[in-house]
Amino acid sequence: MTVLGVHASHEQIHPTGLLDAVRKAEEVGFDAAMCSDHFAPWSARQGQSALAWAWLGAALQATNLPMGVVNAPGQRYHPAIIAQAIATLGAMYPGRFWAALGTGEAANEHITGDPWPRKDLRSARLLECVEVIRALLRGEEVSHDGLVTVDRARLWTLPEEPPALVGAAVSVETARWCASWADGLITVNAPAEHLRKMVDAYRDAGGKGPLHLQVHLSWDPDEETARAIAHDQWRSNVFPPPVCWDLETPEHFDAVSEQVTAEQIGRVVNVSSDLGRHAELLRSYVELGFEKVFLHHVGQEQDRFLDAFGERVLAEVRA
Repeated sequence: MTVLGVHASHEQIHPTGLLDAVRKAEEVGFDAAMCSDHFAPWSARQGQSALAWAWLGAALQATNLPMGVVNAPGQRYHPAIIAQAIATLGAMYPGRFWAALGTGEAANEHITGDPWPRKDLRSARLLECVEVIRALLRGEEVSHDGLVTVDRARLWTLPEEPPALVGAAVSVETARWCASWADGLITVNAPAEHLRKMVDAYRDAGGKGPLHLQVHLSWDPDEETARAIAHDQWRSNVFPPPVCWDLETPEHFDAVSEQVTAEQIGRVVNVSSDLGRHAELLRSYVELGFEKVFLHHVGQEQDRFLDAFGERVLAEVRA
């Protein structure tokens, strides 16, 4: 059965507002939630960036929804601390928490003052982090010397079952690589042909576990307003790798996105006032094999989106 969840964007909304949003999402019929984990927003217009891990404890307590987070261990976060956070939430909320792990973006990681590594080094570092986290979740004492260093770490509070560690990918090559270590795959909406290649690459390489998709969308009863919302809030997010990986501050993203057009935004955000069109697009993702689909309305006001999609879209996608 397809899981239809909501994405909580810490870059855009105050954590109290996001807590209200996931409560409402549960009330109107969403099955699950996930959230981002940023130190800074993508744009000064977004204007927020709370600590995801503090919020997750509150959100899991305030709802009965299963919940996940997309995290980048290795620079801003030591993998032993991420293992401890995963273990704690897994112990407190059995079966309800998962973590997606990726190589991250300089916009969040540059704050340490350490050099931002090449992509191949970031991938190698992530794999070391995954191995450290898995060993700690098994209750082992871990020492490790490599791209990350760990000295005699051991977790004293463990869940009965380790939460799933999902691989985060936006390219076919990374999806194939994630199959070697991940308990599932997560990516973002893209043209159908690219998503099909992502799914095939992961599965053909032996990838196990569910396929997750985060869907950026903008909806308003008025089409022009839906376009304006997407342009205001998400035009800094139209740039493919390596640009989105390597820019360092919201000011950098705002500078390079100054001339972004509505047409460009429409390539990365599903913009429509037609709820039937949104339902049709979501069904197409399910048909590609995505078992867990998380809806991210890129506007900062969430209530009307949640009410409309709860009433008109979720049942149509599930039908």
